[in-house]
Amino acid sequence: MPKTYLRWTAICKFGAALLLACAGLARAAEPMRYIHPPPESGADVRMNYYWELLQAALEETTPKWGPYHIAISTKVITAARAELLLAASTEITMTVRTTSTEREKTLQAVMIPLDKGLTGYRLFLTKISTQQRLNQVRSLQDLKEFSVGQGINWIDADILRNAGLNVVTGPTYDSLFAMLDANRFDLFSRGINEIGLEFNFATGRHSDLAIEKSLMLYYPLPRYFFFSRSAEGDRLARRVEEGLRLLIKNGKFDKRYQAFKRSILVDLQLAGRRIFRLPNPYLSAATPLAERELWDTLDAELKPTP
Repeated sequence: MPKTYLRWTAICKFGAALLLACAGLARAAEPMRYIHPPPESGADVRMNYYWELLQAALEETTPKWGPYHIAISTKVITAARAELLLAASTEITMTVRTTSTEREKTLQAVMIPLDKGLTGYRLFLTKISTQQRLNQVRSLQDLKEFSVGQGINWIDADILRNAGLNVVTGPTYDSLFAMLDANRFDLFSRGINEIGLEFNFATGRHSDLAIEKSLMLYYPLPRYFFFSRSAEGDRLARRVEEGLRLLIKNGKFDKRYQAFKRSILVDLQLAGRRIFRLPNPYLSAATPLAERELWDTLDAELKPTP
């Protein structure tokens, strides 16, 4: 074989390898894009803590993973629609949702409970005039006499139905407040991380609403970051999980969480409430229930005052 041909072949191989290396470097220099859904309404600030936690995790991993870009989708989309878009890898590259076995089949979860399970502690928005009847509730059977509002695609609706409660669903997040005000159902079950801000906002439009005073539901319900089941989704998820683990290890996660918890519980009266603990049959076997440091029991907050 002529030497010139061998030399030309070697040059071509070197050139190809150089092009691949340059392409890899160019990709590494490009920011990793984390595009998430917008709020479900103009007053919806439920997810702010989670997006701030996302940014903290990405900052923690910047020395290893390089630059990143966080953006909000410009299209107004429901949570259910966001899941479909994410599964198809269009419009958004991630979302944050409470989990279920079905959701984990279609999307890739970073299985670290972002709010240490606070979403599973549920209080009720109700009408002021309903409180007197609720004062008579002593058992779960008593509670079944009341109807509970939930979003049509929320896993909470399935959990409550499984426990035998009477569930009424609404098509959108905003519509549920109007339905409660119109007596379409008696109770609107909300996470303790949501209800305070929602109550303050809702009473501006619906003055007859109140936070129920003596009851609480609990079921294990972690909220995770979710990504598409694709090569890029896997890359985005691995970086976030690594960042969250670093935040847990260096104490920054818990510091951020404790500040978040203080801010949401400041006006809520939790001590001494009657708690009804419900099973959640929609959790996967991979749920990290045994990692106790990832969960908050709220023992101090729920302890009856002397």
